[in-house]
Amino acid sequence: MTKLALISVSDKTGIIDFAKELTAQGWEIISTGGTKTTLDKAGIATIAIDDVTGFPEMMDGRVKTLHPKIHGGLLARRDLDSHLEAASQHEIALIDLVVVNLYPFKETILRPDVTYDLAVENIDIGGPSMLRSAAKNHASVTVVVDPADYAVVLGEIAEQGSTTYETRQRLAAKVFRHTAAYDALIAEYFTAQVGETKPEKLTITYDLKQAMRYGENPQQDADFYQKAIPTDYSIALAKQLNGKELSFNNIRDADAAIRIIRDFKDRPTVVALKHMNPCGIGQADDIEMAWDYCYEADPVSIFGGIVVLNREVDGATAEKMSKIFLEIIIAPSYTSEALAIFQKKANLRVLELPFEGQEQSEIEPEYTGVVGGLLVQNQDVSTVSSENWDIVTEREPDEQERVALDFAWKAIRYVKSNGILISNDHMTLGVGPGQTNRVASVKIAIEQAKDRLDGAVLASDAFFPFADNIEEIAAAGIKAIIQPGGSVRDEEVIAAANKHGIAMVFTGVRHFRH
Repeated sequence: MTKLALISVSDKTGIIDFAKELTAQGWEIISTGGTKTTLDKAGIATIAIDDVTGFPEMMDGRVKTLHPKIHGGLLARRDLDSHLEAASQHEIALIDLVVVNLYPFKETILRPDVTYDLAVENIDIGGPSMLRSAAKNHASVTVVVDPADYAVVLGEIAEQGSTTYETRQRLAAKVFRHTAAYDALIAEYFTAQVGETKPEKLTITYDLKQAMRYGENPQQDADFYQKAIPTDYSIALAKQLNGKELSFNNIRDADAAIRIIRDFKDRPTVVALKHMNPCGIGQADDIEMAWDYCYEADPVSIFGGIVVLNREVDGATAEKMSKIFLEIIIAPSYTSEALAIFQKKANLRVLELPFEGQEQSEIEPEYTGVVGGLLVQNQDVSTVSSENWDIVTEREPDEQERVALDFAWKAIRYVKSNGILISNDHMTLGVGPGQTNRVASVKIAIEQAKDRLDGAVLASDAFFPFADNIEEIAAAGIKAIIQPGGSVRDEEVIAAANKHGIAMVFTGVRHFRH
């Protein structure tokens, strides 16, 4: 008995060779629209879909496969006489193989000239319906959605006349992932179109980019997925020019580093990061001097760190950077001289990342997994202009302190809470991250910054709960503080600052980072 295959694909990669081999194995092929035209031109005999259904394709192709003679042929259980009798009674031919991929919805909405109507027209209805019918009946029907699976299917058919149940089951699972991802993209598009910000169902889809060797620790399995609609300013789209494959921790640290440098667009800036915390940030009139400041900020912690630069890396800067061990370097571009210097180190990961998409990346939500759930929030990209600062002390910061306070406030949002950061107007001097009490973070930052505190200011990611923090800061000789304010003991904290002649600014914005 001749077996029937139904082929209808948007992605025609490999379909001619696949269909030729299938017909050589004695199969007949039902096909539609452009796929039929392609196969006919290749000299492969096909049966038109309307010859099977008895109805023409209509309504601009919207209706062609949604018919009992198609879905009956896909859904009929071969192990139930009642199903087979119904198929025979209604002259429904059984279809044993379906090869379908879908209208290019993703490609359509990525087009710069896309319109709402064009997006809607590229929502496939018949394709997912056939795929789901075939996948549901995988006990008997083979369903293929990915050209990468053509060889396996043809191999099993050639060897034993049909595919194995295990293969059909695996392909059916792949189909349901494929249609779920397709529907998730459509849902995301429509949700955005109608301005819904808190949908009752969260439907997101990601594509596997890289299987990791391991996760945060060697005993943890991990993989790297990227958004189905790619974010341009993303480590997932960075071009790796040198070095080993990125690890799980590399990717997390690199992502944190490129978030930090988004806030320092105006001047050449270098950020060094270690374990998700900035260990050095330097700004200058050129990228080489910015590197010098970044390195001097903490020449110990930068060892084995991730460094991101927001200007092209030249040979002089690369020569200095190459003298220490770094895990990753990220920049928008490199001179040929700089790249040649870095490529002398086989394991140094060098990434090229266009910075043009920075603003678009800021609107992407953040997802945090918890056991049994998912937390979703917008990124902390709020800004507070110095014009809106509330200067709460008797002494006001001078102009140099204002510049330094602005620099420190940009940087502190990326320090793990409880976070304290000490800087001058062009570089960080001390970072106290992630302690369980704020005074401990203050002490750590001061210890790092000691002997360099002339003109230094201090930023705190959240309010000071007690005046003991101010006493530590005053003892170190720091004369300007920026913090959110909002403590029930603000008056005590302000009084302590006034006692020591410290200028203190309230921003009204907290920057917890857990």
